[in-house]
Amino acid sequence: MDTPPRSRGALAVLSALGVLLTSACSYVVIGQPSSQGAPSSSVDDGTVTIVGATDGPIDTLARNALADLQTFWSDSFPGVFGQGFQPLAGGYFSVDPNDVDPSAYPDGIGCGTDPRDLENNAFYCSQAGIPNSDSISYDRAFLGELASRYGEVLPQLVMAHEFGHAVQGRIGYPETSIATETQADCLAGSWTAWVADGNAEFSSVDTADLDQLLRGYFLLRDPVGTGSGEQQAHGSYFDRVSAFQEGFDDGAEACRDNYGPERIFTQGEFTSDTDFATGGNAPFDDTQTILENSLEEFWTRAFQQVLGGTFTPPQLEDTSSPPDCAPSDVALVYCPDSGDGDGLVAYDGGFAQQVYDLGDFAVVTGVAIPYALSARDQLDLSTDDTAALQSAVCLTGWYSAQVYNGQLESVTISPGDIDESVQFLLEYGNDPDVLADTELTGFRLVDLFRAGFLNGAASCDVGV
Repeated sequence: MDTPPRSRGALAVLSALGVLLTSACSYVVIGQPSSQGAPSSSVDDGTVTIVGATDGPIDTLARNALADLQTFWSDSFPGVFGQGFQPLAGGYFSVDPNDVDPSAYPDGIGCGTDPRDLENNAFYCSQAGIPNSDSISYDRAFLGELASRYGEVLPQLVMAHEFGHAVQGRIGYPETSIATETQADCLAGSWTAWVADGNAEFSSVDTADLDQLLRGYFLLRDPVGTGSGEQQAHGSYFDRVSAFQEGFDDGAEACRDNYGPERIFTQGEFTSDTDFATGGNAPFDDTQTILENSLEEFWTRAFQQVLGGTFTPPQLEDTSSPPDCAPSDVALVYCPDSGDGDGLVAYDGGFAQQVYDLGDFAVVTGVAIPYALSARDQLDLSTDDTAALQSAVCLTGWYSAQVYNGQLESVTISPGDIDESVQFLLEYGNDPDVLADTELTGFRLVDLFRAGFLNGAASCDVGV
């Protein structure tokens, strides 16, 4: 994001993660994850045969997920796509590329690939006349790394995503790579909702898993600055999380219907050398100016054009400690009866510096939430309950969409900005030391933000 008229980058973080794309889908993670303990087998064994599999926990997780994926799509496919689901003819392959016995894979793995070439990858492939076509292959050591960082749900997610490609292999693929990959995320989301509802025999997903799952998607996004039209683009963090939640919320029918040429993606390239050099981030002091100017501009226009009436900006204050009006010791505060303007929005400066490590738009996202409460106050709506917080997060998504779409004169977007909103909400949104009395999961907060970003005020409980 930039602050016109000077060309000053803002709101993006250059990822240290590389992505290698082969066949239908694959990933490479550079660097070692911080271990949170080895993944464990938490559900009963499934009944799926996986060539090369061991009795270890990762293959058990994969087997369980694949068994439930077969059940889900066998049951759901006819109603969604009007035909029966044909099981994968080529089967499934597990490999540890650092310990391969080639004799265990006489025809290679998926589509004849040498198993030693699978390192840090998982993919579905289908190619007529090639051995082991219509199959899923995965590096179990790679899935173990994902599980050690983000929990057992990540190997299941990878299986669900690749199975989504198998679904596409039966119905046809979207026209672009980014639409193909995000549609597979959507299809994975529809299966995950079915598991979360308790329908699966072998897999399980709980509330904490959903937050971890969204955090894990950060590893699977394209590097910031990748164009959406790249031949093997997978999508930004927001693109991928949004697609997954779309399937989770609205089912496979949404995945079927919403991935045509008109779909909008937030992934984009850097447009200047300055933006690239800064990773799209403005200096911290400029970020503070950006948020003040852009929030006032947005809400003034929102009241004039959508909400009716006149918006009076609240006082915006960078503090070293919570103001006296704050109900508790929290970093982000809205006080209706304080300040020189219409209420007081206060944010802890030290906390803002900490959030800035995620990127400048993460700071803007955080401050935008209590600022949205001031707008609700001027609409004579509540400001101190869960409904108010839900609305404020949704309204922050609406504001962010206007930034992204270039509808504000005081600020412009940079690649990765909207990803930083997701990062902020998952990292800090449900921390009671940041926002008072929050009882919302990270998954729910991101979903609310997504609704506002995609649908505007109509989704935000402000009477529109």
